[in-house]
Amino acid sequence: MLKVSEITIPGLAPISFELVAGECLGISGESGCGKTRLLRAIADMDEMDGSVCIDSLCQQDVSGSDWRKQVALLPAESQWWFDTVAPHFSEDNVDFASMGFSDEVMNWSVTRCSSGEKQRLAILRLLANRPKVLLLDEPTANLDAENSRKVEALITEYLVNNNASAIWVSHNHDQLQRVVSERYFDFSRAAMVSI
Repeated sequence: MLKVSEITIPGLAPISFELVAGECLGISGESGCGKTRLLRAIADMDEMDGSVCIDSLCQQDVSGSDWRKQVALLPAESQWWFDTVAPHFSEDNVDFASMGFSDEVMNWSVTRCSSGEKQRLAILRLLANRPKVLLLDEPTANLDAENSRKVEALITEYLVNNNASAIWVSHNHDQLQRVVSERYFDFSRAAMVSI
């Protein structure tokens, strides 16, 4: 279970919620309202007051890198460090076909990839590490409708099969209704809203 207690970051009122395994919480709101800052605070990448715990493991009790092995952030714009795709993956059992790729994608130059291809590869890279909590910042913003649905299905399946939970940021309310479990946090209202 993910438990977020009284997280406070500059410009935002304290936020608290809990997520059980398999649950996806949506977050919506205008650009610049704090959605990404909230995800970064939960991922231990930005300072905040309050506490975040997964079961009995609390953020303040482990190093940031150890925490991010359990609580993984997918930024809106993926990052790439090597010239080709292969060195970004340490796992051999990545299902590239689930995102419409053949195994040849491992030989591709990163500069050859479109923004949508990079985003789909970044999602596969994130899931290959098997985190318990996914923090998804506009994971389908660069994708067409067909690939967006593939991502939605892949994430939903991952949550069920891995007893994981997710926080999904999106401006697309139709998408939030498809992917969230029961509720989403609307920053414009500063309140939880039931689906």
